[in-house]
Amino acid sequence: MAGAPGTPRVLRAMNDRAALDLLIAHGPLTRTRLGELTGLSKPTASQLLTRLETAGLVRRTGSVTGRPGPSARLYEVDPGIAHVAALAVSPEGITARVADIAGTVVGEHRVRTEQDPRRTAGLVAEAVDGALAAAGLGRDALHRTVIGTPGALDPRTGALRYAPHLPGWQSPALRDELAEAVGTPVVIENDVNLAAVAEQHGGAARDCGDYVLVWADEGVGAAIVLGGRLLRGATGGAGEIGYMPLPGAPLARGGDDATAGPDGGGGFQLLVAAPAVVALARSHGIEARTAAEALARAAELPGAGDDVFAELGRRLAVGLAAVVAVVDPALVVLSGAVCRAGGERLRAMAEAELTGLALPRPQLRLSTVEGDPVLAGALRTALAAAREVVFDTA
Repeated sequence: MAGAPGTPRVLRAMNDRAALDLLIAHGPLTRTRLGELTGLSKPTASQLLTRLETAGLVRRTGSVTGRPGPSARLYEVDPGIAHVAALAVSPEGITARVADIAGTVVGEHRVRTEQDPRRTAGLVAEAVDGALAAAGLGRDALHRTVIGTPGALDPRTGALRYAPHLPGWQSPALRDELAEAVGTPVVIENDVNLAAVAEQHGGAARDCGDYVLVWADEGVGAAIVLGGRLLRGATGGAGEIGYMPLPGAPLARGGDDATAGPDGGGGFQLLVAAPAVVALARSHGIEARTAAEALARAAELPGAGDDVFAELGRRLAVGLAAVVAVVDPALVVLSGAVCRAGGERLRAMAEAELTGLALPRPQLRLSTVEGDPVLAGALRTALAAAREVVFDTA
């Protein structure tokens, strides 16, 4: 049977994919080095590169000089064979980023969010088109689009849940509308899940397959990774710990998404989200407009500032203890604007408090992803999907 496991065609395709992945990971390689990394003989590696070059997937990019003997040609994946778009959505705006198949960002654009739900698909298309224009590209260059939003898609209905503050994003037909608007398949993914993807591939969770990323920002959420795979839950709501009932926080009642969110509801979110941090600082005589500003001022103010950090560390630890008791991860990564602003001081206080609250003892690390982790995770997800198709030579 054509394409059966173990046939020459399948083995060639497997070798091709391994070579392409190595070229992505290492950059330009010589035939000899590629053979060493793949375990292929020089003749086989040479045939492979010729095949990939003929297929338009690989190109020559100079040669290695400065050593005895003939110079060796360097090969790389042709970055222009495909492009992907990654988007991050918030109540304030939509940021789009376009990258080539090698992962190099070539264009970015941001549009402000409008409250007219009829404009949702149009605004996404506007953001993507702006990023493409910045890269000097047209729609035909795009192969995949991944969009990160608060909330999560319900796999049963296709509707976005837990994000009432994003008008226009709750339509079950939205994904199809977006795919038509941008001209590629579209994946809509929870923003915290995407931040966890970025952390796993280039951040604090690179060496861990069982971890929880806790996101404290304008909203609060978590991404749970077990055995290297995201846990999504039956309705896509796994990790919505902002609604988790905790001592000291009002309960989120009624189950109506329209009454819960960054500006309403109850639970853990009302203890550690950015507005709660601003209110906590104000209760100690520290005036600030944002959580980052509040914690920066608290860090410079003995006494009252110490009390702010101590209380926030205690609140964070109470929520972490509930998560750790159920999931028992090896690692908890702290991310989002509140955790970034609190830095090592907040991390250490939360860790000290957690020691007395939960039996499991996970490591606590701060996020090490630079820039926007949601965009980074969306880009990583889009690239993985595009490469599965573009790099398939079977």
